[in-house]
Amino acid sequence: MNKRQRTTVKEFLVIIAITGVAVFAMINFKDWTNRSEAIRAMEQLGRQIEQYREKNGMVPPQAFVDRVEETLQGYVRLGKLEYRGIWIDFESPGDEILAYSERKFNSLLVSSGCIVLRLDGRVEWLGEKEFKAILAKQQSQYEVEVFQRHHEPHSGPLRDL
Repeated sequence: MNKRQRTTVKEFLVIIAITGVAVFAMINFKDWTNRSEAIRAMEQLGRQIEQYREKNGMVPPQAFVDRVEETLQGYVRLGKLEYRGIWIDFESPGDEILAYSERKFNSLLVSSGCIVLRLDGRVEWLGEKEFKAILAKQQSQYEVEVFQRHHEPHSGPLRDL
């Protein structure tokens, strides 16, 4: 191989490497953007819930959250929202999880986890293990049973009869 061919091969390998890094970065940037937009939507929901609480003295019902959810900027990136308002009472501490959305990412830089809205209005990202541990401490056995029944896959049309 002469000098010109070696230079051409080196340049080709550099271009392939740069392209690989760029593709990797774009995939991770997309996941990071989706996570950021979902957090922003949860923050908007938190503000709506706080306004409702100030006006009515209690957390809103599920129907309120369902109506508000679709008006949130970036709500599609939020994913399936789980609202725990029915399990919140006057004695619930401010760090109680009020709503959450589990998010799965296939990225090396953005890990899977949950976007959590606390009763005091804080929104945070928690890793899967940390989220499950916190939620397990806050849930009653009855809440777990209701959640499991509500989220069972349907086996067919006769299941609901």
